[in-house]
Amino acid sequence: MCEAGPAHYGERMADPSRPSSAPADARAVPRRDGIGERLAEMIRIPTVSAHLDATGHEPFETFVALLRELYPLVHTHLSLERITDLGLLYRWAGTGVGDPIVLMAHYDVVPADAEDGWTHPPFSGRIVDGWVHGRGALDDKGPLLVVLEAVEDLLAAGFAPTRDVYLSFGGNEETFGDAARTIAATLRERGVTPWLVIDEGGAVVDAPLPLVRGRAAMIGVGEKGIATFRLEARGDGGHASAPRGVTAVGRIARAVERLNAGTFRPRTPVSIARMLGAFAQRAQGPARLALRLLAAAPPLTARVFALAGGEPAALVRTTIAATMLDGGSASNVLPARASATLNVRILPGETVEGALARIRRRVRDPKVAVTLVEGSDPSPESPASGGPYDAVTSAVRAAYPDALPAPYLMMQASDARHFHRFSPAVYRFAPLEMSAAQRASIHGVDERVEISSLERGRDFHVALLTGLPAAQPGSIR
Repeated sequence: MCEAGPAHYGERMADPSRPSSAPADARAVPRRDGIGERLAEMIRIPTVSAHLDATGHEPFETFVALLRELYPLVHTHLSLERITDLGLLYRWAGTGVGDPIVLMAHYDVVPADAEDGWTHPPFSGRIVDGWVHGRGALDDKGPLLVVLEAVEDLLAAGFAPTRDVYLSFGGNEETFGDAARTIAATLRERGVTPWLVIDEGGAVVDAPLPLVRGRAAMIGVGEKGIATFRLEARGDGGHASAPRGVTAVGRIARAVERLNAGTFRPRTPVSIARMLGAFAQRAQGPARLALRLLAAAPPLTARVFALAGGEPAALVRTTIAATMLDGGSASNVLPARASATLNVRILPGETVEGALARIRRRVRDPKVAVTLVEGSDPSPESPASGGPYDAVTSAVRAAYPDALPAPYLMMQASDARHFHRFSPAVYRFAPLEMSAAQRASIHGVDERVEISSLERGRDFHVALLTGLPAAQPGSIR
């Protein structure tokens, strides 16, 4: 355990062993200087989970050691349990009783290659003009950092939460690993049902949809399911100079062509109707009327969004995309086997098994086998009202007063789905500002975050933790 004490606070620190009442303003809790430098140090450790077989656990253990160095009060006052080789579960004991909250993040990242055109090397952690550059700045070391910044600063101010707080950090989210799943299962086995869970997902964005002006804090109340399917066809191999009938490659090509955007019917989830209703509150004139109409008429919304294509269409239908093709060994040889891999994102209300059945019907070829490689059904949708959701929106208003909180459906997969099976209030929101270009840089090139956004993300968690309501009589399980 690191013995070094915290440094660079703007004001004199209180005794962290003495709990105090919640401050009225997140900014009343002094911040340490150097938040950008601490993220840069995290980025410089290449915790690429896809490379675990090649690198081993050394980068991940180095990262865990860095957390001890950067956040000494966290590691003094919170208990840390290692769950699997890559799962970190911290517990901050609350002053009262009641179901706890869980703040999630992951510290592994996807691969990045400087040869892909990065302005700054992806693991250099460069700080330029108030921005921190590098792989993981947004996904998901930045969101992890702002959780720890808030807890460290609150401990320095002598604060203790009214409820237990768990920090759940996984090191293999990007490879669909078992760290977060095992953490969730462990808490469930211990009878811990969180009052609130927050993981990565939505962010503070500008103009999130056509007709919608201003900034919005997009709070994911659920997420699509995800499945990988494989199409495989076999045929007579031979010399390419004398093809006979439909070849294995031809069957796969025909099957992929049949699996177009219309494979799954559009339908508006409850979360999307609620999102449109929230946007309508801010809109004016014709835009307000249009958004109200769409919010009140889900079948119309489904048709309009499906016609729009892209992200709007993905909000109202299960999507399917062929991502890998395989077959053949030479340009003049007919392969005896060909295959395609499909990535499917499943809308709430549908299932992996249902998606498999529909794909088979659309392919309509008994000589093309369709098999499930792996899959996870969509999560339930958490309520967009009530105590836990209100705690999130209140913290949003404290950190981003101009951002309208709005529920939405997350199209990507997150570790939160492991908690959503037994916890009633699970939300996906990274409290950082993300432009369209920044969102495109996630898993792409030139990932970066503004230091002022990190400070606001820290303020979000300070407001959340200091604003937690005490358990009401009769509410304790």
